[in-house]
Amino acid sequence: MWDVTEEIIDALEIGAGILGTGGGGNPYLGKIEARQHLRAGKSIRVVSLDELPDDTFTTTVGGMGSPTVGIERVGRGDECVRAMRALERHLGRRFTHVIPGEIGGSNAMRPMIVAAQVGVPVIDGDGMGRAFPELQMDTFSIYGVAPTPGTLADPRGHEVVFDKIADPETLERYARAITIQMGGAAGYAFPPMTGEEVRRTAVPGTVTLAVEIGRAVLRARAALANPVDAALSVSGGQRLFHGKIVDVERRLLGGFARGVLQLEGSGGDAGRTLRIDFQNENLIARTNEGDILAVVPDLICLVDADSAEPITTEIVRYGLRVVVLGIPSPEMLKTPRALAVIGPAAFGYRDVPYIPLPGTYGVAD
Repeated sequence: MWDVTEEIIDALEIGAGILGTGGGGNPYLGKIEARQHLRAGKSIRVVSLDELPDDTFTTTVGGMGSPTVGIERVGRGDECVRAMRALERHLGRRFTHVIPGEIGGSNAMRPMIVAAQVGVPVIDGDGMGRAFPELQMDTFSIYGVAPTPGTLADPRGHEVVFDKIADPETLERYARAITIQMGGAAGYAFPPMTGEEVRRTAVPGTVTLAVEIGRAVLRARAALANPVDAALSVSGGQRLFHGKIVDVERRLLGGFARGVLQLEGSGGDAGRTLRIDFQNENLIARTNEGDILAVVPDLICLVDADSAEPITTEIVRYGLRVVVLGIPSPEMLKTPRALAVIGPAAFGYRDVPYIPLPGTYGVAD
């Protein structure tokens, strides 16, 4: 078990932003909130999967909805805690730990904030190793954890309990519809899990990985070294493309930020163009020649070319000079069982095969 400091929160913001593949919400706002709790004397502790006893009772907490709404509308700050407390009242039992549903973006920060607010540890792992747009797209659901009961809470004090829904796809539809009625963003808590279920289904060590990516970037900036290379040295990824954003098509549809980015190459990629499709998260990167450079579930991450600052889909804009990184996904996302839920076909790319990027998630060559 280790304590979270302001330095760790600063590093987590960067690492979670990169692993978020454009989605998960903007981690900067979560960093500010987590830092306020630390400065108020609250503590945040992180525990590894190996340390979890069997009687652990855990849930994921985070934000559901469009990342665009997340930066346009200020929340109360207690939506996730109220969702968790509502689930505890429904179950008649208190949670002993929380775990990120996804390590990407602001949803890496939400468990930290809840941990500070209620005094429970955060588990070093998550259900994605990145960010995905839909509830069924996590390893908890993929590997057999029941999706409900679960809860949503909005900034106006409303709380909704889902008592018994048979499958995560149905929960996604119902919860998404309610989130839209809640204004496009809500806090969530689901599913409840035992220690055995968490150890069996979580992607391990992802909080540590995000922090180490962020630390590498911060060290490189301080030493006037290349922060993009530093991020790659920890993540196990590679450069896919270097260029400038020349067009952004973005719209809010069905509770998601959907759209397309167009890039023109520079340096070694001069004369080439790249198209990136996204649904909250970046899903597929392909050149004007039709070559697919990377596709979900592998991670397609945009960072500023000079600082390696992650660029999320709600803030990407014309003129930004970026490097597109490709990071191989965790092995738990590459099984046939997982690819049926999070592979290209699950996002409508039925004619696109999944060809894994070389390398190992979180392990540099």
